[in-house]
Amino acid sequence: MPKMLITALTPAFRALAFSALALCTLASPPAMAGESEAETCLRAKVWDGYNEGWGIRTMTSSELAEGKTRNYLVTLYKGNEYQIATCGDANVAKLDVLLYDTDGNVVTRAKDVNREPKIEFTPEDTGTYYIVLYLREVVSKKHAGAAMAVVYK
Repeated sequence: MPKMLITALTPAFRALAFSALALCTLASPPAMAGESEAETCLRAKVWDGYNEGWGIRTMTSSELAEGKTRNYLVTLYKGNEYQIATCGDANVAKLDVLLYDTDGNVVTRAKDVNREPKIEFTPEDTGTYYIVLYLREVVSKKHAGAAMAVVYK
């Protein structure tokens, strides 16, 4: 009986899956050129990290205006080491990455403000944090692409 039910639902499920895929494709804007460049840089770092035992927690990219931030909410777990790696496209002069607790206090920040700042952090307790990418300065345009990944081991 379960086999009949699965067989009967398969065409309907396929239609639903294709509809959802089409909707996601239409709803998702294409990556901007700067985002694509930043993603390519970050993917290389993530792949290199796999060889060193790092796993990926999350990875994202966005277009930022000079002087603006992009904030990400993340739960970090006690006992794990984390790296928050970033890459900016060629138009980024200074990108900063900061880690805040839920009270708004800076927990740590990247030591260097450049195109590829990075944070290394091991939480003492499991908790919720905010990762903030801050585009401090661009080279020429008013916007730039930036990508961020949280990796752990």
